[in-house]
Amino acid sequence: MAEFKVEGMSCQHCVAAVTRSIHEIDAVAQVQVDLEHGRVVVASTETLDALKEAIDDAGYTVVSAKAA
Repeated sequence: MAEFKVEGMSCQHCVAAVTRSIHEIDAVAQVQVDLEHGRVVVASTETLDALKEAIDDAGYTVVSAKAA
């Protein structure tokens, strides 16, 4: 499980974009996006760096990342 603080997310399109980008590297990942707090929680076998890169590739800025 990984938790990310992400800037730039503001709507359901953002949720879909982040989720889609993570699912491109791990189709079975569980993704929870909290727009109000700018938080993304991911249950995945991918590395923290790979998940961060997927969020970055979706067009958002990861401010912090930690294994949860």
